[in-house]
Amino acid sequence: MNKRKFLAVAVSAAVVGTLGVIGITSANAATLDPSLPPGGNFNLAVWQLQLPVGSPGKPDTISPARLKGANGYSNPAYFWTDKNDGSMTFWAPEKGVTTPNSNYARSELREMNADGSAADWPLAGNHTLSAQLRIPQVTKNVAVGQVHLGSGGSSTKPLLELYYRPNGDIYLGTENSPAGGQTLHKVGNVALGVKWTYVINVSGNKINLTVNGSRTSYTIPSSFNPYKQYFKAGSYNQSSSQSTTNGAKVKFYSLTVSHG
Repeated sequence: MNKRKFLAVAVSAAVVGTLGVIGITSANAATLDPSLPPGGNFNLAVWQLQLPVGSPGKPDTISPARLKGANGYSNPAYFWTDKNDGSMTFWAPEKGVTTPNSNYARSELREMNADGSAADWPLAGNHTLSAQLRIPQVTKNVAVGQVHLGSGGSSTKPLLELYYRPNGDIYLGTENSPAGGQTLHKVGNVALGVKWTYVINVSGNKINLTVNGSRTSYTIPSSFNPYKQYFKAGSYNQSSSQSTTNGAKVKFYSLTVSHG
């Protein structure tokens, strides 16, 4: 298969500042083939998919081995390639199976290592998640990118979540401590259905967020130092009801992860 089609990850970057913080100057999807499953257009060998179905408290997950490649997994209800534009599309309804620590259903990728083990990286170093996406449908709020706590303690909180709301407002939620409490920062506004880009960079004790080229930075509290981290991306719907038609649809045109 043509490598250009397989790696829908065309992102140009510039190194900024003495810490080597990566700042994205553009993030444009390579050509996407609408006839392929998501794994035929995106490098899903380093992701596991969680779906909003399964048994109570135990959502179904799809391994990287099943996701990757031109014959990879797709699901017409929750995770598929848009036949018009080739985007990797996630749907999370308000009614769905959730994890024990959440009230909200999700169709979302969880970062993995190349050997199939769960990603679990220290704050030290330089860690970047980059995406181009659009949200054509959302009920109240949806998380489209996360840095989540891994090993190092008992907390199941995220370090940060990037939210999108129906009026186009984009917020970064930073956790105050592993025990909880979140601070919201408005970081942009993009109309419903319009493409935009984000870059989440963690470098030492700093979170560096770039939304459509506009960069902001936040200090990570020292209480997070014992914890390792991993990235998440997709549609983590932030509302619940008995409705299977209300929810959040998120479409990705590029998605890349890098560590240094």
